[in-house]
Amino acid sequence: MLDEENRTLGQMADGAFASPYHFSRLLSRDVGEAPVALRRRVMLERAAWRLRGGATVTETAWEAGYESLEGFSRAFTRAYGHPPSADTDAHVWLPAPNGIHFHPPISLWVHSTEQTMNPVTDQLVRHDLDDVRELIEHAKALSVEDWSAVRMPGHQVAAWEGPEESIAAVLERAVFAKEVWLAAIEGTDFPVVDHAADPVALLARQEAVAGRWLAVVRDIDRRGAWDDQIIDALCDPPESFVLSSIVTHVLTFSAYRRQLSRIWLRTAGVDLDDGDPINWMRRDR
Repeated sequence: MLDEENRTLGQMADGAFASPYHFSRLLSRDVGEAPVALRRRVMLERAAWRLRGGATVTETAWEAGYESLEGFSRAFTRAYGHPPSADTDAHVWLPAPNGIHFHPPISLWVHSTEQTMNPVTDQLVRHDLDDVRELIEHAKALSVEDWSAVRMPGHQVAAWEGPEESIAAVLERAVFAKEVWLAAIEGTDFPVVDHAADPVALLARQEAVAGRWLAVVRDIDRRGAWDDQIIDALCDPPESFVLSSIVTHVLTFSAYRRQLSRIWLRTAGVDLDDGDPINWMRRDR
């Protein structure tokens, strides 16, 4: 299935001397993952390893079986929370229902005690990251005036965070929320950021924080730490938070900010989709 020449279900089935239907049914039943999905995931893990070894995005995309850089970039970003051009030193393994992973240089590793995140939680987190990134990308088409224009005087999402009256303010807060909660969870300093960032600078911040946020949520789930608490010394006075409530908090307010910024972007003349996770899930499948 992972042979370089077996890039389609038909080619995989031929190699196993089986019909595509029979091959897919047996493998899905015994491994818990459809063969094409399993191959795609393992090849993305190999791609992440190759990028960290100095390979270019173009050659890595071709090796992973993608016919376009755009398709590879979308698939990689969805899986890791950041584009391949912004790859980090994070673990290359992606969540797997069967524990089967890429092991360099050309082997597989089967993790016998693998636990995977609830698919609903995983989709909510990854869709949020993708959608924020896309909205900022669309916002790059705005003039400086439209980006920072007050569209709802006095509007606040959360009383303690101050006014969010513009597209700039709403999208910046969608990014900043993850930056500040990561500081609390990881025990790092309170982030010093530019709340007046333009779309290009904000996109760079989004790409820097997205992979870290996805990795932290996956680690919480892997350790079964949803009910753990942190005592946040950044608050005055210090305050305790349950990890599951932090993730729910971020997703809830981000969903509102994303849809509000959509409305305002359309008002500013930007043509964009509805942000429906159903359509998001259909991409690159």
